[in-house]
Amino acid sequence: MNLADQVLAVNDDLPIRTDKPVHSGKVRSVYWLTEADSRRLIQQKGYNVQPDAPLAIMIISDRISAFDCIWHGEGGLKGVPGKGAALNAISNHWFKLFKDNGLADSHILDIPHPFVWIVQKAKPVMVEAICRQYITGSMWRAYTQGERQFCGIQLPEGLKKNQKLPQLLMTPSTKGILKDIPNVPEADDVNVTREDLINNYQAFNFRNTDDINYYEKLLADGFTVISDELAKLDQIFVDTKFEFGYVTDTSGNEKLIYMDEVGTPDSSRIWDGVAYRDGQIIENSKEDFRQVLLNYFPDPDILLNKERMPERFALAADNALPQDILMQISKIYTGIAEKITGKPITLSQDPKTEIIDILRSEYQLID
Repeated sequence: MNLADQVLAVNDDLPIRTDKPVHSGKVRSVYWLTEADSRRLIQQKGYNVQPDAPLAIMIISDRISAFDCIWHGEGGLKGVPGKGAALNAISNHWFKLFKDNGLADSHILDIPHPFVWIVQKAKPVMVEAICRQYITGSMWRAYTQGERQFCGIQLPEGLKKNQKLPQLLMTPSTKGILKDIPNVPEADDVNVTREDLINNYQAFNFRNTDDINYYEKLLADGFTVISDELAKLDQIFVDTKFEFGYVTDTSGNEKLIYMDEVGTPDSSRIWDGVAYRDGQIIENSKEDFRQVLLNYFPDPDILLNKERMPERFALAADNALPQDILMQISKIYTGIAEKITGKPITLSQDPKTEIIDILRSEYQLID
């Protein structure tokens, strides 16, 4: 079978029964189930949610995004083989570990296929919850420009690039465009302070200020769980993004849960420990792909300068990357997933057909 056939590039065209538009993001597509199908599955499968809770099928793809663009390769390769299954497997592993360690639940109720989650609808907290253990990326760029206040946190003088920070830092940013919040620009992904969250907790969809303390605890505890486990593999958990939301369980209790993906190469930086101790940075995350792109194109400013977005979109659309670049990224995703989970990531021969067959035969969601 052609390698391109093993990649799930389009994931918003499955014949899943729904009466709402399919929401398709950069990587995942969400199919909201009908009220009748949601009620039936909750009853049949015994999910710990309210009987009338809305459910969705969330399907990951193998697409790869970087610098706000979707990239493709030669030979009709519209994604990275194994990427979707690797991301889901890693998140599934961490969510289970969180539960085993007494942390919060996630939005995932069931896993019918390596590419598929059945999830409950949550009311999202409008915060990109970012944790940093090392100074790199956007924080380092700001630091080199003289900034010492980062999300209201005072950074010490004399830090060096990629150095471990004196303490774990929580540097939240906005999730989406939020309006009418004092001192917070109306733009996506804007850094905010803890004081901003407390003073405007309702605008960020927190129920009360105590939940800000709880979200910070879940953030720090989740980061520590993943960091400790990666350390056993001699991998360094550098920084990551978590997302949170509210759901109601069978007993009617509203609770804060983890949402989206956690601890994956897409949402985190993961460095090889041996290389770091030797003064090198070897990425086991999507940051490696970003660096490949910066080195591959003769004018990397197009990828870094947001004022050149039309050129950037054209660059991604008009350039099929060499297949060996995407296969290099495939090895990073599947390799770190296999290290973390201890299980092989197997490429599906025809992922879309597999998904349709399972959702039809075992969940009666396809006519």
